[in-house]
Amino acid sequence: MRLRTLTALFVAAFVLATLLTGYAMFTASRGAIVRLVDRRIEAVSDAVLENVRPGDAAGILAQIREILRRRDSGDIGFELRDPAGRRIGGNVALSRAIPAGFSTISHNDRIEGLTEGRAQAREAGGGLTLITVAETEPIDGLAAVRWRTYLLGFGLIAAVGLAGTIAFGVTVRRRIEEVRATALAIIDGDLSRRVPVATQRGVFAEQARTFNRMLDRIAALVDGLRHVGNDVAHDLRTPLARLRSRVALAAARSPGDEMDAALEQCDELLAIFTAILRIAEIDTGDRRGAFETVDLAALVREVAETLTDVAADDGHRLTIARLDEVAIAGDRQLLSQALLNLTENALHHTPAGTRVTLSVEADAAAVRVAVTDDGPGIAPGDLPTARRRFGRLDPSRHRPGHGLGLPIVEAIAGLHGGTLELTDARPGLSAALVLPGRARVSPNAVIPAEAGMTKANDLRS
Repeated sequence: MRLRTLTALFVAAFVLATLLTGYAMFTASRGAIVRLVDRRIEAVSDAVLENVRPGDAAGILAQIREILRRRDSGDIGFELRDPAGRRIGGNVALSRAIPAGFSTISHNDRIEGLTEGRAQAREAGGGLTLITVAETEPIDGLAAVRWRTYLLGFGLIAAVGLAGTIAFGVTVRRRIEEVRATALAIIDGDLSRRVPVATQRGVFAEQARTFNRMLDRIAALVDGLRHVGNDVAHDLRTPLARLRSRVALAAARSPGDEMDAALEQCDELLAIFTAILRIAEIDTGDRRGAFETVDLAALVREVAETLTDVAADDGHRLTIARLDEVAIAGDRQLLSQALLNLTENALHHTPAGTRVTLSVEADAAAVRVAVTDDGPGIAPGDLPTARRRFGRLDPSRHRPGHGLGLPIVEAIAGLHGGTLELTDARPGLSAALVLPGRARVSPNAVIPAEAGMTKANDLRS
């Protein structure tokens, strides 16, 4: 779940809980007032009837007048009705019948000076009904005042909670972005990048310090491994070069198959160490400083022209499909090496008659430079092995090679902020450099597949 969504859900839940709490308190306070008013009505009606004989209308009205003369009864009203429901007397006149027990009345009952109140209808003997009325809103507009008070109070609570949640979300988002930016920089090869540490103490500062200590440890381990690999490659390449020279000299003096095989083995070992040093050089990221504008379409045409004769000699068809005219910032030499590696892999590991197609496709998100063949392809379970350094699949173990071609391509893609993508072409394999969409694309500069095949035939001739 995204942080923004999680924050929005929390804010919505907090505001809803606050509003429900305010409404519950308003309802509870209103209920308490109603209960108090009901108890007062019951006490007053008891006072009217306690010293009067049941059914004595004159005595009841006299008792009502006596109670109304008291100063604390200004918000109390009475109405006495006969068995037929007709008004006999009292200081109020209700416009409707009131059921036995307690009821709520309002300004719609047309009682002068009453906004909202409660009424009790009870038997007074002889079929008479005594209706006692009391206000629940002794001040006009008190309900509106209560609503405004609760809305303002709980609204401020909700506003403070919302502001705090937003501030917390912004802080967390900033910290996450700092960690993310650091991680992306390290992925791109900058192992010196660290998460900024806040000057004040706190959980975020401690978390950043711990994270940076972890990165220091990882960087030290990676640097140690890199130096070990580089030192071994450097130290062994010189003796191997001397060994090759001696083997070559011995082969010249005493020609033979065994000497030729030994010489080939020396060349293979030297190629392995050269590839290891090449990957280490690319992984450092130092070559980014020499990036220049590279025309990928022109680079693909150049690679196709270079390998057309080789493909024809092996019985392959090398074609060019879609070519978007795209320019990116990159290392032309390394990108050329990556394309050559992918194309040579497709030519070497597919049978004669296989078509190998080069293409460049670009959109706003990414640039895809692909080498696709219609050969036997690679089983999905074997793809991790193909990408691993020195990883070789069983069908290719009898062919020359050392299993470092794809790792070099992957390192070159990473140097340019991209990835190496291996997918099933149905049939065959599609190996593509997927680079970030920081390119300049010329519209209407696409070579259709048919034209690409013609171009390949021209190159081959």
